[in-house]
Amino acid sequence: MNARERLVEAAQDLLWERGYVGTSPKAIQDRAGAGQGSMYHHFTGKADLARTALQRTADRERAGAEALLGGTGTALERLTAYLQRERQVMRGCPVGRHAQDPDLVADAALRAPVETTFAWLRARLAEVVAEGQAAGELRADADPAAVAAAVVATVQGGYVLARAAGRPEPFDEAVEGAVALLGALAR
Repeated sequence: MNARERLVEAAQDLLWERGYVGTSPKAIQDRAGAGQGSMYHHFTGKADLARTALQRTADRERAGAEALLGGTGTALERLTAYLQRERQVMRGCPVGRHAQDPDLVADAALRAPVETTFAWLRARLAEVVAEGQAAGELRADADPAAVAAAVVATVQGGYVLARAAGRPEPFDEAVEGAVALLGALAR
């Protein structure tokens, strides 16, 4: 792996662990095993590297979600698979954690990968709900956009509950509740 890739991966990890302000260029360089010259050869500065790392994280999370949402099975099975996917619950959402970082959300360019990822996810989930409705497997009286928003809020809120409790069970309970609610939409 070249120095640029090591820097991006180190920034991804550190941003997830510490947030934008808590991630110094020196910490990124140390974790990547790269020097200052290497960092500034590939990136104009911390913000440029952070944008690249955040976009890479967002792309990875979108691909993982799409693999489940676009996979085989009924709409309900795909929604359930998304909810129950393997996650590092105690670390928080690799994308969603950044929505709580005031310095990051204040910068439109840094916020963009977070904002676009959640917009995509809500739209994609709504598509799956609508597919289930069109196939007659889900009740037609549910608003797909509202169901999608509830699914995203459940997952993001589950992360917060688990981290606040210092244990993953609150996340698991939130997901279990969402799966039950989705089941109530089944025909």
